Amino acid sequence: MPYKVMIDDNFHFGRGDERNEHGVFSSAEEAIAACKRIVDEDLKNSYRPGMSEAELYETYTMFGDDPFVMPIDKADKSITFSAWDYAKERCKAFGFSGTEG
Repeated sequence: MPYKVMIDDNFHFGRGDERNEHGVFSSAEEAIAACKRIVDEDLKNSYRPGMSEAELYETYTMFGDDPFVMPIDKADKSITFSAWDYAKERCKAFGFSGTEG
C-alpha cells in the first residue's frame, strides 16, 4: 500500500498553500525514512558553529521543514511519525560538529 510524504513549512505553520508533496513510497518504512532524511538534512543545513542543542532545535521548529506521512488508503491509520520529536532526538545526537552524529 503506498504512502505519500508531505512537507509543511514550520515558518508558515497552518498554511495549506505552503504544503508540498515530497513523493510517494511503497511502504510506511520507506516513507518514514524519507521524512528522517528531510529532517536530518534540515538540521545539518541549519547548524552554525557555537549553536547549542536547544538553539538548533528552536531554529528547526521555527524555520525547518516538517515532513509527515499520509497513507493513500485513508483506512490505514498505522503511521505515527513526528518530525519535531525526531528532530529533538537528532539534536541530542548531532554532536555539534557540523555533521550528522
